[in-house]
Parts: sequence; C-alpha cells; structure tokens
Amino acid sequence: MAENPETDADASLVRAAREGDRRACEELFRRYSPWLRARLRQRCADVVLLDDVVQEVFVAVWTGAARGDDIRDVPGWLWRIGQRRLTDMQRRQGARHRLFGLLKRERPAAERSAEDAVLAGMPSAELTAALERLSPEHRQVIDASVLGGLTMEQIAARLGIPVGTVKTRVMRARRLLRDELS
Repeated sequence: MAENPETDADASLVRAAREGDRRACEELFRRYSPWLRARLRQRCADVVLLDDVVQEVFVAVWTGAARGDDIRDVPGWLWRIGQRRLTDMQRRQGARHRLFGLLKRERPAAERSAEDAVLAGMPSAELTAALERLSPEHRQVIDASVLGGLTMEQIAARLGIPVGTVKTRVMRARRLLRDELS
C-alpha cells in the first residue's frame, strides 16, 4: 500500500499537537474545524452547541484526552471524536432541560420571584435612579435577564459575548443594585 504524504503530514500534526505543539494544533484546527463543523451541522442545528463541540474536539486532541494510537485517517478520527462529544453534550443538555421542566412544575404559579417582590415594593423613581447609575454593560444584562426574561445563553448570543461574561455581569449588577437599594 502506497503512503499518502498528506495523511502522513496530518498524522504528524496530531502527534505534535498531542505533545503540546500549539502551532500543530492550530494547523489541525485551521484544516479541519470548518469541515467538522459542517458535518456535525447535519446532526445538530444549535450553532452555539456546535462551536462548543468543535472546540472540545481540538482541546481533547491538544491535551491528549482524545485517544487513538494508529491515526491514519485523521478526518475520520476527528469525526468519531466529534460525534461522541456532540452526543455527550446533547445528553447533558437534555437532562438539564428535563430538570428545569420538573423544577418549573414544582414551583407554585402564584409564587413571585425575588426580583418581582423587590420591584413591587420599590418606588419606581428610586429603582430607575439605581438602574441609571449602573454601567451600560451591567444595565444591558439586567434589562435582558430581568425585564426581557432571556436566558444567559440568549443574552450571550444577542450581545456577542461569552456566557461566563454574561453571568459575571448579571451577578455584579444584582449585587450593585442590592447594595444601592438596601
């Protein structure tokens, strides 16, 4: 069987990436991430989830978590890793949605949220003034989460920032408002 120079080069990149060579991992990502994303897109419509899966695949390659000793078919190998990661993430997401559904059913419909209770007992001028004193970034996430009812993921997608940043901003904004209004 004749050796394929491109296949050998890809296998060399995988070996180098596993040994911590950042450039090799970047080259693998550049070569294969668009292809892998397009293939996985046929199985999942959630583009945010797909981005996470593709990123996890290449992190697994780089950290050596992705196993496989005889890597002659790099695209096939990456595809198998991607499929498993996608399935795992979809299962976790499904479990999370089921849990939220159960918790939602358990919560009495007449129960008000903490934000609603504070807003009901607060003179609107005082609350408006406190909101205006927040930075634009904090006011933006509070408006979207409390008043708009959006999830952290929806806010992140709308603002084009990571979910972790949204969570941090919401937490800080709530703390600032609580300090100011108490």
